[in-house]
Amino acid sequence: MRARSELMIELAEKIRRSGWTQRDAAAQFGVTQPRVSDLVRGRIELFSLDMLVDMAAAVGLKPRITFKRAA
Repeated sequence: MRARSELMIELAEKIRRSGWTQRDAAAQFGVTQPRVSDLVRGRIELFSLDMLVDMAAAVGLKPRITFKRAA
C-alpha cells in the first residue's frame, strides 16, 4: 500500500511540475483521461503496483523498491 501511495504522489507531482492537463498526462502515461483523474484524486484502490510502475516508466521515472530488515 505504501509503495502505491508513494508512486501515486510522485506521478501527480510529475503532472503538476510538467504543467500537463489530464489529457496530456493520459497520453504520456498511455492511459485514459479518467484514469489520470482517478490518480490525481488519490483513488489508490483502483491502481495496482504494476500499473503505477508502468505509468512511471512511460515518463522516464525509475521507481526502486528497497527492503529493510525488521528490527
